[in-house]
Amino acid sequence: MKKLLYQLDTDALPAVFDNVVGYDGGADHICAYGGINAGNVGPLVEGAIFTRGPKDKKNTALFIGGGNMLEGQAVLSAVQKKFFGKFRVSVMFDCNGSNTTASAAVAWLAHGRSLAGKSAVVLGGSGPVGQRAAVLLAREGALVSITGRKLDVVQAACDSIRSRFGVDVRAIEAPTNVERGAAIQGAHIVLATGAAGITLLEAKQWQGSPTLELLADANASPPAGIEGVGMNDRGAVANGKILFGSLGFGALKLALHRACIGRLFEQNDLLLDAEEIYAIAKTMVSA
Repeated sequence: MKKLLYQLDTDALPAVFDNVVGYDGGADHICAYGGINAGNVGPLVEGAIFTRGPKDKKNTALFIGGGNMLEGQAVLSAVQKKFFGKFRVSVMFDCNGSNTTASAAVAWLAHGRSLAGKSAVVLGGSGPVGQRAAVLLAREGALVSITGRKLDVVQAACDSIRSRFGVDVRAIEAPTNVERGAAIQGAHIVLATGAAGITLLEAKQWQGSPTLELLADANASPPAGIEGVGMNDRGAVANGKILFGSLGFGALKLALHRACIGRLFEQNDLLLDAEEIYAIAKTMVSA
């Protein structure tokens, strides 16, 4: 029986990236739908849960993606409300690569060390990846702050994190490099998750820090999000700090995404969201 993956994207055009990785992860066929929202996803879910018998439902799965985290979470909630009894299929939630990217980055940051009690700052952290990374760092025991250009936007992200995960994250308004440099004073961990092609932190702002231990940059397009962190860095040491670049932990992100797709077809009642995907990442980080 064919393994069917239904890609439900909140954006008008479904992400090609997610489509390709879905096939690489083991799906035999992917139907990609764009413009999905909580109001129109119902019939698609019903088609997925009512067409195959109990033993065969594991061969149908749903993937929720798109650039808007809040819209994606609303879609996930609407999907789950359609499930009842044995009428359900497995679901993976990864809007804008948020869960897989954040999980890969934090898994490497936490690999072989404790983050408990450490001060962590997520630069450009109001987006999907930054929000999920903040949650995972907090789950590891770190004291987390996220920065952004506008305080109301950053605070809204913190409020969303608290509402969904029960985690407290501090909001910092830091629209300039000078203010971001001030925001990392006393921090032990810095993770940059801002928009591609924007330098959020200059090398001179972190290289002489007496407290910083770990830096990671999720930006895969030049210039670097954190100047002085190489895209291929994976545990490189410079100026007494340990560095991770986007490609350095990106290999884990891709392997993790594929592994998660494969797991969707092992049972019909699996939900892969932030915590579940991160747990899988931690088992793969040394690979």
